[in-house]
Amino acid sequence: MHSLTTASRIEPQHVLLVDDESAILHALVRTLRRGVTEGLWPALRTELFTDPAAALARAEEQTFALAISDFRMPGMNGAQFLARLRERQPECRRVILSAHADFEGLADAINSARIAQFLSKPWNEPELLAVVHEQLNEYHQAVETQLLAERQRLSQGELTPQEAERRRLERMEPGITRVEWSSDGAYVLDAVGAFGP
Repeated sequence: MHSLTTASRIEPQHVLLVDDESAILHALVRTLRRGVTEGLWPALRTELFTDPAAALARAEEQTFALAISDFRMPGMNGAQFLARLRERQPECRRVILSAHADFEGLADAINSARIAQFLSKPWNEPELLAVVHEQLNEYHQAVETQLLAERQRLSQGELTPQEAERRRLERMEPGITRVEWSSDGAYVLDAVGAFGP
C-alpha cells in the first residue's frame, strides 16, 4: 500500500527535474524509481529539462506536484527558476540541489522561490527519498484540502458546478480553460496549430 494520501488518486504525480547536466537528471530518475520499488509512492511521471526556460514553458501546460532544480545553471539559476515556477504553480513543491555552498543564493532561493528543501550534491539517497516522500505528501494534502473546501463551497451554493469543473480542469492542465475572443465574439485559435501558420 502506498503511503500517499487519497488525493494522489485524483491528481497525477508529475515531477519536474531541471539540471543543465543530463547525467544528473538521469541519476535523479534512478533515485526516484527506487522510491517506487520501496513503496514510498506510486510510479511518477518525470519530465527532464536541461533548460530552465523550456521547463517554465512546459509548466504553462502541465501541473507538477514537485520540482527539483539544480542551483547553478547558465542563463537562469535555480532560485530564479523556482521563483518563476512558483508564480505559475504556487502549489508545486520546490526543492533545490547544489554542489556549491552559495549561502547568498540559498537565501534568495528561500525568500523568493520559497523552496521547501535545499539538498547538496552529491545527494544522500535515503535523505533525498525522504524529502521527496514528504514533499509529495504535503502537495497532495494541500490539494485534498483545496478539494474539500471547493466541495463545501459547492454544497453551500458559493461555487457553481461549472466553476468547480473549471478549477479541476485547470489543476490538471493549466491554461486549458482560457479562451481568447476577438472583438466580433469569435474564438481565436492559436496562430500555429493543426492548420499550420
